[in-house]
Amino acid sequence: MLVQDESGQMTVEFVVVFPVLIIVAVIMVNLMLFFSECAAFDRISRDAVRIHGTSMAYGQSIDNARVQIEQTIERQLVQDHLSSQVTYKRNILGHVTYTAELEFYPTLFGMNLRSSFFGISLPPLRHTVTMTVDTYKPGILI
Repeated sequence: MLVQDESGQMTVEFVVVFPVLIIVAVIMVNLMLFFSECAAFDRISRDAVRIHGTSMAYGQSIDNARVQIEQTIERQLVQDHLSSQVTYKRNILGHVTYTAELEFYPTLFGMNLRSSFFGISLPPLRHTVTMTVDTYKPGILI
């Protein structure tokens, strides 16, 4: 009967499994963070469109409203791993469709990984919010 020495087997298994566990943890943290940022972005962008995109002041253009919407979103989402932009499109009957896009760059437990990690390209995750509003201008008769 031959008895094998198995001391150290658990250490070898741990060394093999640990990097996989770290990768899974990083993916899960980024996924949860992305969902959280999307929820906040939805609320912030819709509120900004409601405030700046409707009932514009006299002499204010839709492009001015777009800039104000973009600035409001940027002021409230101040983090290195996020960027946003707002575009608009005029529709029939004076309606305007604003589209806000959020770009989320993956992080390594808070450290910024803008474009690559160990040579692996990390494209940003994108989330868009679209809202169509009537740009009523009080006191203007058409």
